This record gives sequence, C-alpha cells and structure tokens, in this order.
Amino acid sequence: MIQQISTTDAPGAVGPYSQAIKAGGLLFVSGQLPIDPATGEFNSPNAVEQAEQCLMNLQAIAKAAGTELSKTVKTTVLLTDLGDFSDINRIYASFFSTPYPARACYEVKALPKGAKVEIEAVISLI
Repeated sequence: MIQQISTTDAPGAVGPYSQAIKAGGLLFVSGQLPIDPATGEFNSPNAVEQAEQCLMNLQAIAKAAGTELSKTVKTTVLLTDLGDFSDINRIYASFFSTPYPARACYEVKALPKGAKVEIEAVISLI
C-alpha cells in the first residue's frame, strides 16, 4: 500500500510530487528546501542555517508520518558549494546520533529557487 504524507508544518511541494510517501515500512521524503513553512520563504541566505531548516522540515514530515528523524536510514544532501560541507556536517550531526544514516552528498550547479542546500531522506516506519 502506498500512502501520501502531507503536513503544514513543512513547506508544501513546489511541483507535481508529494512531501513524502509511505510504502513497504519506509517513508520516502522528497528533497526539502530551506523554506520556513510559517513564511513560505527561505529562512536564511546562509548555507548552514539553510541546512538546519531542511532538517527541521524533514523532522516535521517524519512526525506527521508517525515516525522520527532518529529512524532515518539514508539521506541525500545536495549543495551548491562543497566548500560548505564541513560546516553543514556539524549541524547535520546535531540532528542524528549513532548509528548515523547512510548518506550521499553531491555538489550541484543549482537548486530550486536558488537554495544552497536540499536534503532528502528515507526513514524507517518500524
């Protein structure tokens, strides 16, 4: 069974996709931009603060699905500047504990709306 997850505690999808989908005991969370759901705007021009907002959005979606960020099994982090990697890594580490989720991190040319960071996740529902 596939179930769509949506919450107003995270920004709505900016295209034809879902915030998240529950399927097979997992929650697949779409890439989260650093949009503050209260304002609909980026929380900051700073990459580290943007990463924090992305993670807070992931956390809100996990909660709406009945799980928690600590059950994350895989993330993908997209950055427009890998020079921000070590600083973003510090804020990322504050949201997770061991065992840390598997992760991929890529530098990309551009992200939607001019964001510096986007983070997606796969989270266990069990």
